[in-house]
Amino acid sequence: MPVEELPRPSVSLRSRQWTVGTLIYGIGELAVLFFWLLWGDFAWNLKERAVGSVVQLLLKKFGASDAVVALLIGALPQAISILWGPIIGSLSDRHRGRWGRRLPFLLVPTPFAVAAMFGLAFSPEIGRHLHLIFGKSLPDPNAATVIVIGLLWGFFEVTVTIINAVFAALINDVVPHAVIGRFFGLFRAVSLIAGILFFFSAIGKAEAYYKVIFIGLGLLYGIGFTSMCLMVKEGEYPPPPPHVGHGLVAHFAAIWSFFRECFGQPYYLWVFASISLGWVAFTPTNLFNLFFAKSVDMSVDAYGKYIALTFVCSLILAYPLGILADRFHPLRMGLVTIALYVLVTLWGGLFATTTGTFAIALVAHGIVSGAWMTSTAAIGQMLLPKPKFGQFASAMNVVTALGTMIVGPLVGELLDHTGNVYRDAYLASSGLAFLGLLAGIVLYRQFLRLGGPHYYVAPE
Repeated sequence: MPVEELPRPSVSLRSRQWTVGTLIYGIGELAVLFFWLLWGDFAWNLKERAVGSVVQLLLKKFGASDAVVALLIGALPQAISILWGPIIGSLSDRHRGRWGRRLPFLLVPTPFAVAAMFGLAFSPEIGRHLHLIFGKSLPDPNAATVIVIGLLWGFFEVTVTIINAVFAALINDVVPHAVIGRFFGLFRAVSLIAGILFFFSAIGKAEAYYKVIFIGLGLLYGIGFTSMCLMVKEGEYPPPPPHVGHGLVAHFAAIWSFFRECFGQPYYLWVFASISLGWVAFTPTNLFNLFFAKSVDMSVDAYGKYIALTFVCSLILAYPLGILADRFHPLRMGLVTIALYVLVTLWGGLFATTTGTFAIALVAHGIVSGAWMTSTAAIGQMLLPKPKFGQFASAMNVVTALGTMIVGPLVGELLDHTGNVYRDAYLASSGLAFLGLLAGIVLYRQFLRLGGPHYYVAPE
């Protein structure tokens, strides 16, 4: 039996050894592993939390419409993910090298992501120069700046897609599954700390000090993520299955195998639908919350502090939710939290008409969506087949990306044509979350037939 398919023993926290594949950890080694992964996660999440928000503000500052913002921030990253995610996930599953099968795909794109952040810092100056050079083709200097921001943002998202396609797979390979719920609780806590630091202290100054923010984020991310890649070690893996055919035949065979294996079983379609609809449901609110705040006369600084408050609440809940996910299973926890999200966004869509009521809706949205993210953080590791985790996880990301790519621009167009009533974004999120709840109920019934929390075996 290949090493990847060996059953992983259930090890309690009172034990002195944890295993995953060929890796064996004592308590000290496990603590060191957690430190480096969480340090890399902090650098990664600070970049994830901050870059998109600052780019949104820059786009609006230079006259981009809601539809353009939704296209660049919501749809473009998902289109890139669809094109690159499955390829990178499958390549990583098959790669064997001196540095492991995951780490090279994390280390190589990092300096390019840093270069993109440095470029975004100087995007207005680049836009003005382009306007001077191509004045007849680009008569509006603001339009030239928006184009530069869009191009640099797209390049940045290519690097992010490569890293995101592999980071979760690295965790799946090196973190013992007996403690993975707790790890993701800590993972989520670090993500929230990064968000608190940015939204409490920096978002209100982002329009004036975007250069400092982009350069600082680039340096921190480059140093933090690179050091994690150099310090975490992967185990040994069995050889990958041989390619079928050669040249184009091999490529088409690999593509056919990807779609047949990932989308050929109805069970996994329900897995993808349930998880993806949860993520897609957050798209309308997350895309337009900042503009919603301005529409009800809430300052950007106050908005940042409310977001920081939601992160503080989510931080307090993160580790307890990780323990509950280990005890009751991420799928069950996801059903409860997505049902709550349906209710809080419905309330926001109906009643958030003033600064005060929007603040309530914003905080409730942030806490409940955060609870869903924390509760379901390990759901892929628990439901997807482990030998081909990267492949199946990338397929799930494709479904999520397609949904986000469609929903974001549609909601942006709706808002542009209805006078920018941003409460409609909350109603859209509520409806999508309700669909995710229905898909989750169907998935849960099939999950029970496959053995449930204690005896589940992922279908091959």
